[in-house]
Amino acid sequence: MKFLTVVGARPQFVKASPLSLELRKHHHEVLVHTGQHYDHGMSAVFFAELEIAEPDYNLGIGSGPHGAQTGAMLAALEEVMLSERPDTVIVYGDTNSTLAGALAAAKLNLPVAHVEAGLRSFNRRMPEEINRLVADHVSTWLFAPSQSAADQLAAEGITGGVHVVGDIMMDALRIHARRAVLPPALGLVSGRYALATVHRAENTDDSERLRGILRGLRALGLPVILPLHPRTRKMLAEFGLTADSSIRTVEPVGYLDMLALEASAAIILTDSGGVQKEAYHFGVPCLTLRDETEWTETLELGWNRLCGADSDRIAAAARQLPPQDAPRPALYGDGHAAEKIVKALGGVSPALTRVT
Repeated sequence: MKFLTVVGARPQFVKASPLSLELRKHHHEVLVHTGQHYDHGMSAVFFAELEIAEPDYNLGIGSGPHGAQTGAMLAALEEVMLSERPDTVIVYGDTNSTLAGALAAAKLNLPVAHVEAGLRSFNRRMPEEINRLVADHVSTWLFAPSQSAADQLAAEGITGGVHVVGDIMMDALRIHARRAVLPPALGLVSGRYALATVHRAENTDDSERLRGILRGLRALGLPVILPLHPRTRKMLAEFGLTADSSIRTVEPVGYLDMLALEASAAIILTDSGGVQKEAYHFGVPCLTLRDETEWTETLELGWNRLCGADSDRIAAAARQLPPQDAPRPALYGDGHAAEKIVKALGGVSPALTRVT
């Protein structure tokens, strides 16, 4: 069978790595990179570290307003799909690349497989929420990372083609985490620093939220390592905001360096969904710089706390961390989601069922 995989942002490169490896043992894969993330630190380094095959197509779309970016991707992906005529199109997560890939395939009557289906923040102001909703509702296969994600799909009337396979990012951790070593050049001492990531538009594009996050980071009483997303760097300059001496800003880091930074941190502060899960896997307390999260199981067990962008909430949550021996069951599968996905995709295409 021929599968066409659409990726565009660095979390999708991580998710695609184990599935692409497994898929190519049995089938033919055409890999399409939309170019949503395009500089070396956000794209090329991930392909090299994760040993992902070079994309068959790099559309070079780049950044831009949501409508223009998604529209350009939709037109370019439609052309590729018409040329390649795959049996199935695979999309990941919730980016504009996900939305464009799912829509282009659906309009051409090509089956869509959505990896990381069923997640909801219930905040439709987030572009990612719209992307994942639409992708789920046009997909034939819906690969849920947890039972709660599958339950959410059922609540929306989607029951056919749903498979609870675990989180594909756990596969990547199983395969690659042993190669992650704390970068010597940073001169860090394990357990003696905080790690922060900020990239979502709701935080970066709001001067008050960004200012509140910086204040919260300063209040931790720990040195903070802050790899800067290009959008975050741009908005800090535009708002005239600077990090003080306790916050060390660095360029975006590769996947292996990021895993090492996460595993050795005393605490992680992030607005990234993937980093929340990785923090849980490594047993590092996480403060989520949002007002909601899709990974609610981590909240229920106390390893993750919602702080928004309020400096007082951030400081207070940092004083109430879970004990190191707090329960940490395997919430998101056994690290073999890719095998389960390929097995499901190799079978007969399921009927799409809607409950009314």
